Amino acid sequence: MKKIFKLTIIASVCLLTSVGCRKNFDVINTDPSTYNPGNFDPNFVLTSAQLGYSGSIDFSYDTWRANLIYCSTMMQGMSSVIGYWAGDKYILNAGYTAAYWGFKGENPTGGDGAYAEQVRPIVDVVKSTQDKPQYANLHQIARIMKALIFQRITDLYGDVPYSQAGIGFYDKTYFPVYDKQQAIYADMLKEVTEAVAALDPAKDRPSGDVYYNGDVNKWKRFGNTLILRMAMRLSKVDPATAQTYVQKVLGNTMTSNDDNAFLKGDDKGDRVTINRNSQILLGLGGQENYYTRWSKTFIDYLKSTNDPRLSKISVTQLYLNDKTKDQNPLPNYMAASQKGMPNGKDLSQVATLGISFDPSFTTFPDYSSPSPALLKKDGLTFVLTYAESELLLADAAQRFGIAGSAADHYRKGVVAAMTYLSQYDAAAGVPEATANAYVDANPYNAVNGLNMINTQYWVLTNSKLDFYESWSNWRRTGFPVLTPVVYPGNSTNGTIPRRFPYPIDEAGFNTANYNAAVASIPGGDVLTSRVWWDKQ
Repeated sequence: MKKIFKLTIIASVCLLTSVGCRKNFDVINTDPSTYNPGNFDPNFVLTSAQLGYSGSIDFSYDTWRANLIYCSTMMQGMSSVIGYWAGDKYILNAGYTAAYWGFKGENPTGGDGAYAEQVRPIVDVVKSTQDKPQYANLHQIARIMKALIFQRITDLYGDVPYSQAGIGFYDKTYFPVYDKQQAIYADMLKEVTEAVAALDPAKDRPSGDVYYNGDVNKWKRFGNTLILRMAMRLSKVDPATAQTYVQKVLGNTMTSNDDNAFLKGDDKGDRVTINRNSQILLGLGGQENYYTRWSKTFIDYLKSTNDPRLSKISVTQLYLNDKTKDQNPLPNYMAASQKGMPNGKDLSQVATLGISFDPSFTTFPDYSSPSPALLKKDGLTFVLTYAESELLLADAAQRFGIAGSAADHYRKGVVAAMTYLSQYDAAAGVPEATANAYVDANPYNAVNGLNMINTQYWVLTNSKLDFYESWSNWRRTGFPVLTPVVYPGNSTNGTIPRRFPYPIDEAGFNTANYNAAVASIPGGDVLTSRVWWDKQ
């Protein structure tokens, strides 16, 4: 049973962690002056870090820009014709690609982004609970959360501040070095392995955990599944390490959808606590509700295999015009009616670019929107799921010949990736019998195994609206095979981006370390350079 937010706690924690001392050093290393480890319960700070991982409280700018504008469209999960949606045009907007990291930008306090809202609080929890028996399990959970947070940051940017990030309050390290990604992964794997081993159900049950309400056994399975995901990220660049860590967690990863980790939003807390993806895709900040749709690539794939998820996660006729945010109470769920919008189009009157000139165009309401079940102000943000675990095990079995039967893990993964949708809303769930029938009709074929496994992983992470993970796994595997968009003036010579450049602000805040990091990137600090594990 997941813990639901209490508005007063969450709002106060967010306020405390977003306001702090702002001197002449990078905000990611400044501990909030309004609390310190001696006068504040670290359980509340864990809650803040978990909320931050779902997206920034500053109108979800990281979610809006990084997850949706860039990752969702680059991966052809979603498509938009709004002018500032530059992702599927492969045009660099440096402010937008910096949004996940965090920068002063529109927020003069500098309190937005992953380093301010995730790294700083989780480092506080790790530091303030160390060697304190009353917080034994909280300390280990915080170590796991720290790895979860940093995996996404390093996957997006490559070499990043890690070992010295967030510790300015403790040792006055205000200008953190950029650790090499290889070293970051090695330490994350070590940290989570040690943390899982140290978790003890007989000790404290952390009250600030909004994923599992302090259930230590679920955290053990979560930690092992995170190890699996981190290990498989190394499948090309360091297959020996990948296999070693996969074998360590076999039999101890998530066992069913009951183990899925998610955060439930609270629609009473306005921007502070509502679901981040929903905030954007419901059009609360713009016209994304009307002009952003499921991609043609995604919908066409679901149609090609008669995927039962099609009529659960997509609808047409949801928004009937761009003048109102009101939803049609009777949208069209019929699978045959679903139609994805092509990527790389805009609202111009240029025949090759304007969406109105595309052969698929009739009216905007005819393009498929995410189902209302997926977009609720008090809806779920999925963090890590059993279906991901099983599909990663299938990949390991097919790629390395370990972890058992690839076909068996594939079936379990696909079935779970369909049935878990009921956690969004009972109406969105695919019955288990229907899911098994789908696998029977589309059986696993080892000859095309890695393509099948990782295309299903793409479908799953798209349905989770976790396009960060869609992009990372696509870069690791190359699946599904996507046809790049060719848009005039693009920044990548018509290729799908491989990483986000560093925030320009870093050049002024952390100059020497930033310059050293930029100088070490093969290909330069651009969209087309690759992170360490993204081996050609």
